Formats: sequence, C-alpha cells, structure tokens
Amino acid sequence: MSHPLSDHFDGHRFHNPTNLPFPDAPPPTSTPNRRGSILRWQFGLRPKWPVDRPAPTYPDAPPPEPGELVATFVNHSTFLLSFGRHGKAPLTVLTDPIFSERCSPFRHLGPKRVQPPGLSLDALPRIDVVAVSHCHYDHMDLPTLRFLAERDDPACITPLGNRRHLRKAGLTQIVEQDWWEHAQLGDLGITLTPARHATARTPFDANEALWAGFLFTLAGNEVPSVFFAGDSGHGRHWAMIRERLGAPDLALLPIGAYEPRDLMRRVHVNPEEAFEAFRNLGARRGLGMHFGTFQLTDEGIDEPPARLRLATRAAGLPDDTFDTLGNGESRLFSRNAVSQRDTPS
Repeated sequence: MSHPLSDHFDGHRFHNPTNLPFPDAPPPTSTPNRRGSILRWQFGLRPKWPVDRPAPTYPDAPPPEPGELVATFVNHSTFLLSFGRHGKAPLTVLTDPIFSERCSPFRHLGPKRVQPPGLSLDALPRIDVVAVSHCHYDHMDLPTLRFLAERDDPACITPLGNRRHLRKAGLTQIVEQDWWEHAQLGDLGITLTPARHATARTPFDANEALWAGFLFTLAGNEVPSVFFAGDSGHGRHWAMIRERLGAPDLALLPIGAYEPRDLMRRVHVNPEEAFEAFRNLGARRGLGMHFGTFQLTDEGIDEPPARLRLATRAAGLPDDTFDTLGNGESRLFSRNAVSQRDTPS
C-alpha cells in the first residue's frame, strides 16, 4: 500500500489511533478473544425482527430553493441530499447507498432487509456525488453503485484504500482521501473526518481500507452544512471535528446496531451516545440512521428511535431537534431557520 504513514496507518493496516480513546472504555480484549466472542454470539439464539414490515408512503420531497437543503431518508445509512443553488439545478449527494435485498457477499445468505427502500433506484434523481464511508457490505453495496455508475457516472468520495473495491462497480471518478483532507467537487466541498470503526470484506483484508465521516458544504455557505458520520463508536473525535471544522447545521448520526453492548460499543454508538455525539458536534439539528432496515444486532427494531426520543426529551429539547425519518420521508432545512417544513405524512 502506498498510503502515507500516520497515527492511524502503520504501512500495512489502518487502526483507531490511541489519541482518540473510548470514553470510560474497559480494558481491550485481544483480537482472537473478540472474534471468538462475536462468532459465539452470531451462532447463538438471537431475537428476530418481524419480516416484510409494511412501509408507509410519503409524498415526493419538495424541490429545494436556493439556500435550502432537502434531506430524504432512503434506508439504513442512505440519505439523498439535495442542495438548492442559484441559477443551477439542485446538487445531489447520495450517502452509503444500498438498495440490495441483502447486505452480504452472497445472494441467498446474510442479513435480509425487513423494509423496502423509501425510494426505488429508478425514482432517484440524477446523482452528482456518492459518498461511501467504508467497505462493509451494508455501506458499500456494489450492485447499487454499479447501477449509479452506468446511469449517472457520479463522482465518488471515499476514504483511503477503497478505490480497488469501487472500481468493481464501474465508477470512474473516484476520489480517495485521508482524514481531515478536503476535496472540492464542483460547488461541493467535502472534508473527511475521523471515525471509530474497522473494515473488511473478506476474512483476509481486515483494516486494509480506512473508514470515515464527511462534512459537506456548498460554495458560498448559503445552504446548510451537513455532517454524515458513516459508522462509528463513541469517542473524542466528535469534539475534535467541531474544533477543527466548526459546528455543522445538520448531523446525520447512526443510532442502531449496538447490542450486545460489550461487543458492539467499539464500533457502534447507541442512541444515548449518538445524542452525546450530537451535542459534542454542536449541530443545530440531527437525524438518526443505521436502524430498522437490516437486523445486524440484538436490539428491537423500534428501540433505537424510541431511545433517541427519550434522550432528546431528557435534555429538555423539542423532539425534532434530533429525531428520525421513515424510509422515504423528507425534511427541508435552510441556514436562516433551523427547520422550515416537513413533507406531510
């Protein structure tokens, strides 16, 4: 690998740097013990989510005016972000797009979706930029990316080491960046940010590719800035992001896949930690993600949004300060008002 040596890359593999410790973390277990614990958990008895849950339908999102942002939750960690511009069509960003039936290397094995995407692939507008936070199958879905590459040929922003995977989808405009590096793709500025996670697509390529979040800003700063966390455990990096890049207007944060806690806390926040991350970032508004589509862990399907709402209310804040949307539901934001209007349900 030709990536530069850093506090999170040793020349062979990426790692979570020691200057980003887990808050109140227990002593780390060895890698073999952790892998054994995960295997025993995966093959044990686990509560099952309901399958083929009916999905509500929502009206089409309102087109953004100049200075406005429309965020549509598609499913899992997939958001369609539409930034309104003066004299131009809206600029569209799709985060960690997954429309496949399973998040798995196999067609008939692995986690199967329990709810359909809120938008079909064919219903998506032309996508200008795709952001892929890391190479896990629930975030880097090559069949979906192949469709987008053939239809739209979007630019793709991703952390170091992921180009080799994304080329398999036929993407031609791939920008690989390290943490804190900035890319300018037309009117859209994108800065990659640290996360606490890990990567692999096979048993043999653990942490050969980096993981990250993204801060999106539009030229002129007239449209709300958006922080997309990707996937992450809790830690000091949220406050560091605010210190270095400023507080985002909107934070898209994971709230699911956190039980059993002793196994998941290193890579996934729970809803209360997500709320703390929201406060550490200084974000004006927040939307939750990474829940309710694929059963990856043991918490109930409806538990993450319920716990997030309790955390928001315990802080004395309105429910819509940091809440969740249904698959296909949209919300409109502007810089001058925290939230203007939701699409009616």
